[in-house]
Amino acid sequence: MTDPSSLTTRIAALNGVEVLCIGDVMLDRFVYGEVERISPEAPIPVVRVRRESAMLGGAGNVVRNLVALGAVPHFLAVVGDDAAGREVTGLVGEHAQVDPVLIVESGRQTTIKTRFFAGSQQLLRADRETSAPLLPESQAQLLDTADQLLRAVGVVVLSDYGKGVLSRAVTRALVDGALAAGRPVVVDPKGSDYSVYAGATVVTPNRKELHEATGMPVGSDAEIVAAARRLIDSCGIANVLVTRSQDGMTLLSASGEMHHLAAEAREVFDVSGAGDTVVATMAAALAAGAPLAEAARLANVAAGIVVGKVGTAVAYAQDLVAALHHSDVNAAEAKVLGREAAVEQVARWRHKGVRIGFTNGCFDLLHPGHIALLGQAKAQCDRLVVGLNSDASVKRLKGAQRPVQSEAARATVLASLSSVDLVVIFEEDTPLALIEALRPELLVKGADYSVDAVVGAELVQSYGGKILLAELAPGFSTTATIARMGK
Repeated sequence: MTDPSSLTTRIAALNGVEVLCIGDVMLDRFVYGEVERISPEAPIPVVRVRRESAMLGGAGNVVRNLVALGAVPHFLAVVGDDAAGREVTGLVGEHAQVDPVLIVESGRQTTIKTRFFAGSQQLLRADRETSAPLLPESQAQLLDTADQLLRAVGVVVLSDYGKGVLSRAVTRALVDGALAAGRPVVVDPKGSDYSVYAGATVVTPNRKELHEATGMPVGSDAEIVAAARRLIDSCGIANVLVTRSQDGMTLLSASGEMHHLAAEAREVFDVSGAGDTVVATMAAALAAGAPLAEAARLANVAAGIVVGKVGTAVAYAQDLVAALHHSDVNAAEAKVLGREAAVEQVARWRHKGVRIGFTNGCFDLLHPGHIALLGQAKAQCDRLVVGLNSDASVKRLKGAQRPVQSEAARATVLASLSSVDLVVIFEEDTPLALIEALRPELLVKGADYSVDAVVGAELVQSYGGKILLAELAPGFSTTATIARMGK
C-alpha cells in the first residue's frame, strides 16, 4: 500500500504538467424542473422547466478534470459549424489553462447530450450527433497539429467516444506518433477491437467494455484478470486498468504485475463522467513521473470523489489531498475550497435537501462577536458557508496595514470552528458574485446593517431566501483591538 504522504507529494507534482488530449468533444446540457402532472396527450410526465445549464462533455470532460488537477491541457478536437460548436468553443475558452485547437468541420453535427431532470431523478436523455469519420482535410489538420504538439507534452490521452474523430487510421497514426516521440499513451477505449490501440501504455475499459472487447465473463476478480490478460496478449497493450464501479479497479501489466484497488467512494450519487476522471488523473500522474501503480491509486481516489458529487463533476487536487488524509488539521483544511469546488459542494449538500446559509467578512482577528454571529447563523441553517475577503480585498477595504493575519491563516482558524462548514476566499470587494454562484437560502449579517444595505439581499429574496440580522455581542471590534495593541 502506497503511503498517503507519498501520494500527496504526487498530487503537488501534477501542477503545470502538460497533457495532449485528443478525442470526441460533446456539449452536455442539463434541464432541471418539476413534475406536477401527467400530460393529457400521452401517459408521460410534464416537466415545468426551472433552469438549464451546459458543460463540456466527452473528451471535454477529461480536459475539465485535467484543469481541476492543475495540469495544462492541449485540447485537440472537432466541432461542427453550428450553434453547439460555438457554445463548446466558448466553454473551452472559460478555462485559461487550456490550449485549444478546435477544428471546425462544415456539415458536421456537434454532439449534444440533453438530460432532463425532475428533482434528483433523471427522466430522459436526448442525443444529437454525427458519428461519421472526419473529412480528409479535417483528418489531415488534426494529425498535423498533433505531430506539432507531441514533443511539448508529457503524455497523450485518446478519449474515444465513437463519434468519428478517432477512426482506426487516425488512432493508429496518433499512437505510433506518440510512441516514436517517447510519450506514454492513455486510452479511454470504445468498440470491441482493441488491436487499434496496440502499443498504448494503458487502456481503461469499464467492466462492460471489457466483456464486449473479449467476450469473456467479468464477474469475479479472477475473471477480470483473465479478460484483461486476453487484451494484453492479443492486442499488444502494455497495461489494462479495469474500472469496476462499486468493486474498485484492477490494474494488470504485461509483466504480470497486478493490483486490486478497493472502491474509495463513501456515498455514490452519480457515476456520470467517472471514467473521464480516471483517464485524466492517470494521464496527469504519468506526465508528472508517477509509477503506474501510484497513478492508478490516485485515479481510484479521484473516481471515489466524483461519484460522490452530483452530475458530471471533477476532482480537484485539494479534493484528493483531503481524501488521502483524515486528521483534524486536514479536515479543517478540507473546508477551505475555491469557488468552483464550493459550488459543487453546495450542490451536493442541496441534493440531500439541506438548507444553505451564507455570511461574509474579513475575520482578521477572530473575537467573541464573530463567534456569536457565526453561532446564530449556523442555528438557522443546515450548512454555513463563510465568504472570506482575500488579503488584497482587505487592504483595499481596511488600509495598507491590514490584514494582520494572512488569508490562509484566517481561513484555517474559521474552518476549525464547528459552526462553519465551508470557507471560500473571494478577491472582489463584495461577495455578490460568490452569493450569485452559491444561491444560499439564508444570508446573514450583523444587526448593525439594515436589510437594504446587505450585499446580495435583493438577490436572495428574489428566489425566496431569507435575510438574518444577527445580534451583536457588545464591546468587540477588530479595529478597536488593533488600535489598543498599538498603544
